[in-house]
Amino acid sequence: MAEVRAYAAGVGVKPSTIVQKAGAGGGLTWARWERDESSPTQRTLDKIRTYMAKNPPPAGERGSETEAAA
Repeated sequence: MAEVRAYAAGVGVKPSTIVQKAGAGGGLTWARWERDESSPTQRTLDKIRTYMAKNPPPAGERGSETEAAA
């Protein structure tokens, strides 16, 4: 869940949007996971991770802010 939250923040969308774009569930899927009403299967997690790997956040945008602050 933390992995999806971090990725979603990096691309500027809600975690539920990532779940939908990955073909891993509908709009309520993330909410059910958050409320511990259900859990993703390994197959579902694989779909989400594959989607995130194929669609990385834009490079440099967040890193440059961090470097400038250091």
